Amino acid sequence: MSGKGNHKDLQGNHACALGAIAAGCKFFAGYPITPSSEITERMSVELPANDGIFIQMEDEIASMGAVIGASMGGVKSMTATSGPGFSLKQENIGYAAGAEIPCVIVNVMRGGPSTGMPTRPAQGDLMQARWGTHGDHQVIVLTPDSVPEIFTETIRAFNLSEALRVPVIILFDEILGHLVETVEIPNPDTLDLKTRKFAKGPREDFKPYGETKDMVPPMARPGDGYRTHTTGLTHWEDGFPTQIPAQVERMTHRLSGKMIKHRQIIESWEAIDCEDAEIIICTIGISARAARQALKPARKKGIKVGLFRPITLWPFPEQAFKDVTKSAHTILIPEMNGGQLILEIQRLCGDAVRLVGLNRMDGEPIEPEEIETRIKELAKIG
Repeated sequence: MSGKGNHKDLQGNHACALGAIAAGCKFFAGYPITPSSEITERMSVELPANDGIFIQMEDEIASMGAVIGASMGGVKSMTATSGPGFSLKQENIGYAAGAEIPCVIVNVMRGGPSTGMPTRPAQGDLMQARWGTHGDHQVIVLTPDSVPEIFTETIRAFNLSEALRVPVIILFDEILGHLVETVEIPNPDTLDLKTRKFAKGPREDFKPYGETKDMVPPMARPGDGYRTHTTGLTHWEDGFPTQIPAQVERMTHRLSGKMIKHRQIIESWEAIDCEDAEIIICTIGISARAARQALKPARKKGIKVGLFRPITLWPFPEQAFKDVTKSAHTILIPEMNGGQLILEIQRLCGDAVRLVGLNRMDGEPIEPEEIETRIKELAKIG
């Protein structure tokens, strides 16, 4: 990458790789899997050219473990996969969440379950991205809907992961992964990149999981002489295992509390024509692009319809959603699965609003015409 800003026609997967490089990623471990393999391939070229390290591991479990180790070694680290590989990574994603190890995981969604349809798009991993690993845990999930946004959200994923010491998942479907669009590659000097807090002050006072005002404890930089202990077991401020209820409660509450405290920098969304909308479409990824196209003809026919797109899927931007849906009597949720996002919308709306799902699970995207037809039907009912 040159030092000057420029425009490039990029595939979504390649934009993800270049976004990682722009964010300062120095380590990638992965295992090729359709439809994310281009990310791995591009990183194998870009990292050595940018003072980084690329490793193809023997499987997805080992890949996630290597990413955790590299991050503990002090560098920004990432892996990429698709459905079956994402399933295999879950135990180590839980380890990263519990031990507060920054890392970025990309999941380019394909049809499932099991090996499913490797070359076809789907949106069936929404709930897995949030709840895939066991126990109460916190992660951030970002869902871009264009190739340029894949680039910028990859950078944001690293910034959030580093700032909050949390795994960040980037979730998009096969169509976006293989779609080619023009991306502006900014001058590196113009990027606002975040790095983790490293320990300072007397070494004997350092606590690797000590409580701080921002709820994000500093990390020990390898070689600086700060003693740290890392474990997947429930631990106290010194990093060593504990099952003392009061200590366990304080630590687990801090893990959740830091996400609540920093919602302002985590949450991101797009709202179009929602001010007077009686029908709101809520969707993500390639389905949101179809919804955006369906808005124009519906609006021309006098139908008051708007679009709410959560860019940050988890934690879901609850207050923003409630604000833009105040005047709505119906919410339409197009998704390429059997109904996952609709469960979150139902939790937020209760029985006050009519919820309508528009689902496809056949390996084909939801088309704008399908959404427009459903909008017209709902407008007549409403």
